[in-house]
Amino acid sequence: MSRIEQEKQTVEQMIRLYCRKKEGNETLCPQCREVLEYAHARLSRCPFGEKKGTCRLCTIHCYKPEMRERMREIMRWAGPRMLLYHPVAAIRHLWQEYIRKQ
Repeated sequence: MSRIEQEKQTVEQMIRLYCRKKEGNETLCPQCREVLEYAHARLSRCPFGEKKGTCRLCTIHCYKPEMRERMREIMRWAGPRMLLYHPVAAIRHLWQEYIRKQ
């Protein structure tokens, strides 16, 4: 699986976790679906391609301010919980961030 596809999968897991556990929805609500589609579109067009790090450490902020704030809210809530619900994806994401800082 490519780096971009892994990142898309991780973002989707975080958004679904947030929508299900924090907002109490069975399926993705329209707002969370909009954020997910936006994130997938942005990842597909990432100028760094397979060499991309995590979006948090990126030098180019390609999200619109309102979407960036919404994603920040989702990740702030879902990030710590990913270790319980999706531990492999969470550790992979943290590892990528660690490598990028080096």
